[in-house]
Amino acid sequence: MNESENIINCPNCGRIIPAEKGKRRNHCPGCLAAVHAEEDGGCGGIMEPVSVWVKEGGNWEIIERCRLCGEMKLVELEAGDNPVKVLSVASKPLSMPPFPIEKMEELTRIMGGQGEIGGYDREQGE
Repeated sequence: MNESENIINCPNCGRIIPAEKGKRRNHCPGCLAAVHAEEDGGCGGIMEPVSVWVKEGGNWEIIERCRLCGEMKLVELEAGDNPVKVLSVASKPLSMPPFPIEKMEELTRIMGGQGEIGGYDREQGE
């Protein structure tokens, strides 16, 4: 594999990703997107990051989904990946809960808590 084969142009954000010590990256370090590689049985669509998870040993992996066929796969977080983008992907579900956030007080009361929004001090009666 020569140097020019290791340089890729991100199909999502257009970033040019240079070779890294003879190793080809499996996703863009800027937007975390990749190509659903046809040589690996993929459809050629864009794999977009939809979430992250932390493996037992503490290593993070990106959960990607293909925009074209919907297939999902895991890829390891790599050195040089944009930490702001990683945290943005990780926190997205928290910004869009599957229930109205206003229901949190009611749900907390039902589960035996005081149910008031205000933090630890208010819950401890201090």
